[in-house]
Amino acid sequence: MNIKWTLDSVPDLTNKAIIVTGGNSGLGYESVKAFAAKGANVILACRDADKGEAAKKTILETQPSSRIELMTLDLANLASIHEFSDAFKQQNERLDILLNNAGVMMTPHLKTKDGFELQLGTNHLGHFALTGLLLEILKKTPGSRVVNISSNGHKRGKMDFDDLMYEKGGYSSIAAYGRSKLANLLFTYELQRRFENAGLDCIAVAAHPGGSNTNLGRYIRKRIIVRILWPLAKGIMQDAAMGALPGIRAAVDPGVKGGEYYGPGGRMEMKGYPVKVTSNEASHDLADAEKLWDISEKLTSVKYEF
Repeated sequence: MNIKWTLDSVPDLTNKAIIVTGGNSGLGYESVKAFAAKGANVILACRDADKGEAAKKTILETQPSSRIELMTLDLANLASIHEFSDAFKQQNERLDILLNNAGVMMTPHLKTKDGFELQLGTNHLGHFALTGLLLEILKKTPGSRVVNISSNGHKRGKMDFDDLMYEKGGYSSIAAYGRSKLANLLFTYELQRRFENAGLDCIAVAAHPGGSNTNLGRYIRKRIIVRILWPLAKGIMQDAAMGALPGIRAAVDPGVKGGEYYGPGGRMEMKGYPVKVTSNEASHDLADAEKLWDISEKLTSVKYEF
């Protein structure tokens, strides 16, 4: 019997400490709302404090007992990531779930504050640095989880370690997005291997939302062909609440195991209730995972201490 995994499947989360990056809108907002509804202490981490406050206020209007704390975090700025992690560790003694959800998609060729290509810099390097800086508190929390949100777009990604940031030209917003999402999976699986090798009571899991109608696609929707086809595309997408379910399940389902990947169970994994899915062969390349790890530590100057 195929039982659908829904928000009703979320267990009691009382006293669990959860960070959701990009928690002010889309998948992150739905995740914050779902965790808070089950009693968790949720950190709504986002770059824009005003938008974060508005999101928090909206949730509290329908869930007045929710415990949500807003903290500013800009994943495109290493200094901001350090400030956030320092502040969190000073104020908290545990971190049960780190949901690395925030991201950008198919942007023009832009750079982060530290000079990284924006999509790889935000989607992967920012979360790599954040996770490493919070590793100390994750290790101290029994059964803690790191959940990285990837995408079906990872299947179009290719790792080019000789030109990771497209500094030699040939930038493609689609290819760069795919690379950043492939990096999310390489990071997840390598993190899980290192957790296991160190004998830690922590797991790393990944998820993807399928085709979800959120503001993540704001750059691509500016293209003429997308504007023309958008009414059709919108019709085959699921809403943010459904798109958030794979990440929520990866974060809280007691049956989830380290190194697993969750996504919608429908056709082509575009829509549907969350199930365990499979990522492509490139995402399991051990040599690429180790290379990416080493390069990520050098670029961010964040060294993981297992």
